[in-house]
Amino acid sequence: MTLTWEDLAGLALARQFPATTPEVPGMIDLVGPVQSQTARSPFLGLAARFPGVTRDAVGAAYEDGTIVRGSTIRGTVHTATPEQYAVLGAATRVGQRTLRQRMLGLERSTVEDLWADTERFAADWRSTDELQEHLHRWLLAHEGRDDVTGQQAGRYLAFGHGGLVRRPVNGDWAGQGAPVYRTLLPAVPATPADAVHLHLRCHGPASRQDLAWWSKLGLRVVDEVLDELGLDGEVGPDGRTYVDLPDAPAPRAVDGVRLLPEFDALMCGYDPAARERFAEPAHLRRLWIQNNGMVLPPLLVDGRITGWWRAAGSGTRRPLEVVWFAGTRRPRKAELDGPVAGLEAALGITVTDVILTRERV
Repeated sequence: MTLTWEDLAGLALARQFPATTPEVPGMIDLVGPVQSQTARSPFLGLAARFPGVTRDAVGAAYEDGTIVRGSTIRGTVHTATPEQYAVLGAATRVGQRTLRQRMLGLERSTVEDLWADTERFAADWRSTDELQEHLHRWLLAHEGRDDVTGQQAGRYLAFGHGGLVRRPVNGDWAGQGAPVYRTLLPAVPATPADAVHLHLRCHGPASRQDLAWWSKLGLRVVDEVLDELGLDGEVGPDGRTYVDLPDAPAPRAVDGVRLLPEFDALMCGYDPAARERFAEPAHLRRLWIQNNGMVLPPLLVDGRITGWWRAAGSGTRRPLEVVWFAGTRRPRKAELDGPVAGLEAALGITVTDVILTRERV
């Protein structure tokens, strides 16, 4: 049997849009870690999937530590449950090890030595400046030099290995306030196999390329894990083999309109060459803003990404513009009542007007 893009989309949508509505930590457990370079993304992503979730509920889950945020896997920020975060951290230590060792130019010590010392130092909350200074001291003590600190890479290497979580020092969790970092020790050690299992549970079916891209474990490690797991696979529309867990849910259609966040999992959970399960290649190219690496917030209509949206401004009262691509189904204003209510609850704003615009791509 050969899977179509529609088959793959339906199977993934069943996981990304569950029929149940648990508390916020349970939501993250179901749909998987949420990419969070933009701090509002977890709020918007959960609102699109679980109507009724509020800004206060998501913020409270951060505050009580039942969900956490930090830099992991591809060097991106993710929101996850503590258990999921341990899995992301384990993947980061494997997938990013060679690159970090080379970037730091370590000759007398290993990047694992640095990570362990950083985690001891960050037993209490530390600022990025404090962590960068710690890296400075550590390199001088262990390598006799420091030619990384001061570069942007130096700042990231001070905290971005998946062992630290972050919180805002000013503003709330939905804002882009300056962060502080602290070590999160996993309750149970995780392995690369756990990362593969997590991705398949929340985003499957997936090809080896999807798994390697999402986790940054590399194809060799992914292949070793897949051999161990012995999962059955089917050929997809691109000729790749797609594997899945034996207890995967049945396909689901997601009708109507959803307002997704930047870097949503429907785009970023898969290898770039295989994102056609949710969008046309030309539409995906339009959503990516190449000069700064950002993404326009996607518009999901009947399970397909067919446009984008924006709520311009920074005040509590804002207009909403919804843009659909020419040749796709025009969303009806009545269909936007629910998504607008979700947007308002998630961001704590009032939408003053809804403007529909068609765009040629």
